[in-house]
Amino acid sequence: MKIDGLIVVEGKSDVAFLSSFIDAEFVITNGSEISKDTISYIKKAAETKPVYVLTDPDYPGERIRKILDENVKNLNHCFIKKENSIKHGKVGVAESTREEIETALKSAIRTSKNQVGNLTINDLLELGLVGEENSGDKRDQVCNALHLGHCTAKTFLKRLNYCNIKIEDLKKIL
Repeated sequence: MKIDGLIVVEGKSDVAFLSSFIDAEFVITNGSEISKDTISYIKKAAETKPVYVLTDPDYPGERIRKILDENVKNLNHCFIKKENSIKHGKVGVAESTREEIETALKSAIRTSKNQVGNLTINDLLELGLVGEENSGDKRDQVCNALHLGHCTAKTFLKRLNYCNIKIEDLKKIL
């Protein structure tokens, strides 16, 4: 698989795994403490080519996404499913499968500083996606269908709006 762009990952083991089947430029964040130089390089690269953020499905991976979103425009977020990315008690990109990675890259969500959708928290309440005992399960169902990754209600709403998802789309999934 050839990716004409930059893939941002957390560590060397991610690059070792991904480079076995992906031809691309990789940037390593070295965990959630991304250096200013690394952020500057990613920001500069994003001006001329796509940047794909492929981090582990855990808190540090989400922290990296948040830091990059605050500093870099027009990122492509790629989400892997946690249940498909576990080996030997570890969770992450390097523990994932080729199929899971390829699906994540093909289902990338492009973000910008401006949301394009207009869903509100009230729409999520109406559909039971927040505020109910089984809301988390319902959000997971939608996240899996749309390749949004696991997320809190606030992040869920943000990602839906980035993707310009309509309430009708959510009703079809549910």
